Amino acid sequence: MPVRPTASNDRPRVNGKFLSVNGTRFYIKGITYGTFQPDAGGNQFPLPSQVEFDFSLMARHGINAVRTYTLPPPYLLNLALQYGLKVMVGLPWEQQTTFLDDANRVQAIIHQMQDAVRACFHHPAILCYTIGNEIPAQIVRWYGPKRIEQFLHRLYEAVKSADPDGLVTYVNYPTTEYLSLPFLDFDCFNVYLETEDKLRAYLSRLHNLTGDRPLVLTEIGFDSQRNGEAKQAEVLDWQIRTLFGKGCAGTFVFGWTDEWWCDGHPIEDWDFGLVDRQRCPKRALQTVAKAFADAPFSPQATLPRISVVVCSYNGAATIRDCLDSLLHLDYPDFEVIVVSDGSTDQTADIVRQYPFRLITTPNRGLSCARNTGLAAATGEIIAYLDDDAYPDPHWLRYLAYSYQTTGHAGVGGPNLLPESAGLLATCVFHAPGGPVHVLTTDEIAEHIPGCNMSFRREVLLEIGGFDPVYLTAGDDVDICWRVQQQGYTIGFHPSATVWHHRRSSLKAYWKQQQGYGRAEALLERKWPGKYNTLGHLTWGGRLYGNGLTQPLELRRRKIFHGIWGSAPFQSVYQPASSLVASLPLMPEWYLLTGLLGLLSVLGLAWSPLLWALPGFVAALAIVLMQAGISAVKAPYRASTTGQQGWFWLLTSWLHVIQPLARLYGRLTYGLTPWRKRGPTHYRSAYLFYHSRVFTRWATGRRSPAEWLVTMEQQLKAMNLRVRTGGEFDTWDLAVSGGFCASVRAILAVEQYGGGQVLRFRCSSRYSVTAGVLLLSLGAVSALSAMNQAYLVSLLPGLLAGMLLVGFFTGRARAMAALAHAFGQPQAILLSEPEPTVASDVNTVSFG
Repeated sequence: MPVRPTASNDRPRVNGKFLSVNGTRFYIKGITYGTFQPDAGGNQFPLPSQVEFDFSLMARHGINAVRTYTLPPPYLLNLALQYGLKVMVGLPWEQQTTFLDDANRVQAIIHQMQDAVRACFHHPAILCYTIGNEIPAQIVRWYGPKRIEQFLHRLYEAVKSADPDGLVTYVNYPTTEYLSLPFLDFDCFNVYLETEDKLRAYLSRLHNLTGDRPLVLTEIGFDSQRNGEAKQAEVLDWQIRTLFGKGCAGTFVFGWTDEWWCDGHPIEDWDFGLVDRQRCPKRALQTVAKAFADAPFSPQATLPRISVVVCSYNGAATIRDCLDSLLHLDYPDFEVIVVSDGSTDQTADIVRQYPFRLITTPNRGLSCARNTGLAAATGEIIAYLDDDAYPDPHWLRYLAYSYQTTGHAGVGGPNLLPESAGLLATCVFHAPGGPVHVLTTDEIAEHIPGCNMSFRREVLLEIGGFDPVYLTAGDDVDICWRVQQQGYTIGFHPSATVWHHRRSSLKAYWKQQQGYGRAEALLERKWPGKYNTLGHLTWGGRLYGNGLTQPLELRRRKIFHGIWGSAPFQSVYQPASSLVASLPLMPEWYLLTGLLGLLSVLGLAWSPLLWALPGFVAALAIVLMQAGISAVKAPYRASTTGQQGWFWLLTSWLHVIQPLARLYGRLTYGLTPWRKRGPTHYRSAYLFYHSRVFTRWATGRRSPAEWLVTMEQQLKAMNLRVRTGGEFDTWDLAVSGGFCASVRAILAVEQYGGGQVLRFRCSSRYSVTAGVLLLSLGAVSALSAMNQAYLVSLLPGLLAGMLLVGFFTGRARAMAALAHAFGQPQAILLSEPEPTVASDVNTVSFG
């Protein structure tokens, strides 16, 4: 007897990193069921009486979902509904064969899928459909991952056409984890790892692969025949608790019973069931029931007190969403402190309507507001939340889990787009310049965004809190670097999520990105070693999040398969983008584009300069292509083709203008390729030194490494961009003199009975890029002047002169800085004495 179709609002839905049913979060606490020996009619499930017995026993032990590998009959779905079980419906097809060789077979598979989905009649017991389960790695290698990904996308679309409201997934496994399937509603993996540390680490990796989508482990388990029932129960216990603690949306334990039929015969040398073949419960059934009852978090766990600090400046438009969500946090011991940083709107009045602590201060900037919250906090963990963000109910639970299972000094999480966001806000979410996290490993972060970050209170106090120089942005980057500078680590929990409102107008987005550019300029003054010569921040880790502009890479991705495809864990090798591919991603690329455009315009007065026009067109075309491709790859699904087109157009435009806004902000605050760093006063002789040797005498004995460390600290204290020589370098220290030049130095130490003679050789280095520009501009200026186009020659000549001056002055500043560092703590030159500041150092000569 068919059951009525489910109303669309009753169907399971994806909500951020989790699933929900009827608006309530649904954690999958499931079991696999089958496959069983088919009967004479081909039915691959037990009789209804046996299914009812099994389902009733499952329900009594807290199981809420069943995974089938073949299409379930109507009686099984009805019984599942009766006992409150959701069914993950497996849609089998001949995936073990070279199925793509025959177009008719492909069409048959698609029609078979659609017929199976229609047969389910939108049954209310259905959790989702699976369009495949572990396509063999050899088959994927045979066709290549691209063709398999395209075929799975066709299957996904076919199922959606038959049941638009049904959730669709594919069950992958570590051997083909490199398959890129962003179209799926959520991601599933079968994972068998028998040590807790390895499972925890691999779950972090899978979360990074799945991004914002829910992650479900569709098979975990342990064989009791080889290991014993006690060991099976022990392993399943920590497997379940670990995956829920790591933020998975649920799991299916493999399997319900030891009765298992595969490839036409019974499997009798493995016993993965929670009950045996006669349906007698094993010890693992009670253990799983207890772990499921505690999931996602054990109620007996001792949790740290957390202080949630919300800093707001005129945030009345969004802060109510934030405070409403904080009222519904599922955490036993926390406080909320709202710091109104000189707000002139209704922010303070809104906060007073909630049972939270309000602190009002004059407007002193974001960092000061964060420090005010830190001073007032009583928790051992300080969690910072922006006033335009609101947390997931289990936000603090996941943060606490990370602190309790690691030694991290700080932990952050992702920020997602609210479902109510409009089209433009959605485009901004998928555009560059948003709050993203940077990971150096799958679990260690270099940076966590300020809208969702937390730290141990004692660590923040140890490093002196936030730097007040950062008024609106940049404070989160600075605090992360300072925490790591002290030797601490920062972690990332993929399910400690907050929902973050994006800018809803182009003007607001442009203003925000300008502000970020100014913050980068402030950061560069404090952390010059983190920036390259052009003024672009170089992260040590990899950026994760939405809206990242994709470079135009011609290289094919490499997949680690192992010898003959034998590796059990196969992944994509993703080397860092080449310098050529990375340059168009930098805001400074627009300076080159502008220069080429200006030369093209001058070509109207002197025709040879029209040769710059193809370069200008190419530079601009690269930007537009990057923007268009990045917008196409954004995982946005519009309800109409027109809406999808508007989304692509707006998102592409945001990819184009964002670097311009950042560049404007950088230039306004002095972060330019021609910026000056180092001593402002130096001996005029340094302008002409290509290479120079400094010599000094020091009493006592110190190793060369100790001297170099001291000099490096001196140079960094002068806010210079300093590099240390690597294992294959013939120099020890290098100081950037700007875009045009740098100076490298090498130290030699001579040992004598009463002390040491230090010799320090500094050598100039020319920038190849600056040299090419100088020669090109000089040639253009000279040639145009020779052709009596004097006005045309003025601009390139002026630019060439600026580059030449920049080389000499930059080199002089770098050499003066190195000389100063070498002369510390006592800087006495034989030819030009200076005051003594330490008694153990005397300079012998300068030459």
